[in-house]
Amino acid sequence: MTSIILTTSPTFATIGGLSERIAADGYTLVRFPQIGAGYLEALAEAEFLVAGLPPVDAATIAAAPRLKGILKHGVGLDSIDIDAASRAGLPVMSTPGANAQAVAELALGAIFALSRNTVAGHETVAQGGWHRRRGREVTGRTLGILGFGQIGQRLARMARGVGMLVIAHDTFPNPDAAREIGVELVPFGTLLARADHLSLHLSGGPSSTGLIGSQALARMKPGACLLNYARGSIVDLDALAHALGSGHLGGAALDAFVEEPPDTSHAIFAQPNTLFSPHSGADCKRSVDTAAYAA
Repeated sequence: MTSIILTTSPTFATIGGLSERIAADGYTLVRFPQIGAGYLEALAEAEFLVAGLPPVDAATIAAAPRLKGILKHGVGLDSIDIDAASRAGLPVMSTPGANAQAVAELALGAIFALSRNTVAGHETVAQGGWHRRRGREVTGRTLGILGFGQIGQRLARMARGVGMLVIAHDTFPNPDAAREIGVELVPFGTLLARADHLSLHLSGGPSSTGLIGSQALARMKPGACLLNYARGSIVDLDALAHALGSGHLGGAALDAFVEEPPDTSHAIFAQPNTLFSPHSGADCKRSVDTAAYAA
């Protein structure tokens, strides 16, 4: 019987020589970047599952009797039912840090884009106009980081390098890293009130679901910008659209959504000074390759 590695990650083993190495080791790599026809049949034969964004729940695990392990192609295990995997005797692994630099760089780019109205400027010129919008320099402004892990720490280093003040909040703070980088650790409420840009780098799951809702958004500094390069479930999109539409917030950058691709009829997509990307924070050649080999 053929040994199968099934992946739901659209980028796993797509660059470098990993796919050839997998074949040389006697495995057949089967791709399902979107769950569809034939998935359950392939899952029933799979020995390893390299998981992307689609959830790996108890039903998925029950449908894979030959499975020997689950590997997350990325970070964050919130999409995998760890209890169900444990009951089935399956090890679960991820690739922490493999995409940290890529995500941090994209978040920093969004800070510049929102501060200088880059998207609106591009659109007006491309449409034949010449409408100049006054922006703000990022130097001297305050970046708030919610989730001070590997991504948050890398973003903090880069932001400090361009002259930003950086504050952070984490449930399990790392005072040594904060001190070494030059970051002030603050309570959650202080983070909301002081940040000119608030960048989210939390893991998903029940503890963070809806954390940035109407109450948290109301506590943010008027004119502040919100960036979510973590999980879509953290942010209440209805509340965010209202905060942007009312003028309370000055902009938002979103890379993750509860449903992907999202319903673009939602009010958030009609708000000014917004920047959207298709959950592509980790999509750089080096990070994809590093995560694939780590998995």
